[in-house]
Amino acid sequence: MKRRIMLAFVPLVLAGCGYNQIQQKDEIAAQAKQQISVQLQRRADLVPNLVATVKGYAQHEEAVFTQVAQARGALTGAIQGGDPTQMAAANAQLTGALGRLIAVAEAYPQLKADQTFLKLQDELAGTENRIAAARGDYNDAVKDYNAYIRQFPQTITAKVTGAKPRTYYEAAPGSETAPTVDFGTRPSGGATTPAAPRTP
Repeated sequence: MKRRIMLAFVPLVLAGCGYNQIQQKDEIAAQAKQQISVQLQRRADLVPNLVATVKGYAQHEEAVFTQVAQARGALTGAIQGGDPTQMAAANAQLTGALGRLIAVAEAYPQLKADQTFLKLQDELAGTENRIAAARGDYNDAVKDYNAYIRQFPQTITAKVTGAKPRTYYEAAPGSETAPTVDFGTRPSGGATTPAAPRTP
C-alpha cells in the first residue's frame, strides 16, 4: 500500500522539480537545431549545380572546384555529426570556398549573365537567410533551456537525469551572408571572350 502511494507521488515530485519542463525545453532546442541542419543540407545540395554551371565556362579552375568539393564534404560530415560548433565551422569553410568560386565569374561575362548561375546565387542567398533565422531560433531555445536547468530546484533534477547545457551555434563573422561579387558593368559590345582569369 505504501509503495503504491509513493509511486503515485513520483509524477508530482518530478513535475515540481522541473523534469517535464526540462524535457520540453530540450526537445524545442533539438527541433530548432534540426532546422539548422535542414537548411545547411539544402545549401550543400545547391553546390554541385553551381559548380557544374561554372565548369561550363571555366573548366580549368580545377583548384577552386576541389576546394568547394572538400568544403561541401566537410559540411555534410558536420551535419551528420550534429555538433553545432563543427557545423558552424564547416559552413564558414564552405562560405569561403564559394566566395572563391563565385569570384571566378568576374572573368567570364557570359557566366555572369547565365540565368542558371544567377538563380543559384539567389537560392544560396535565400538559404543563408534561412540558416541565420534557424540559428537565431536555436540559440534562443538553447538560452532558455540552459538558463532553466541552472535554476533551483531544476539544477538538481538536471544532474540526476544527466541533462547538460547545450552548445550555441556561433557562426563565424560574415558567414551569415551568402557569397556575392560585384559584377560591375558588362563590357560594351557584348564581348563574349573571357578576360584572363584572376586568382580568387
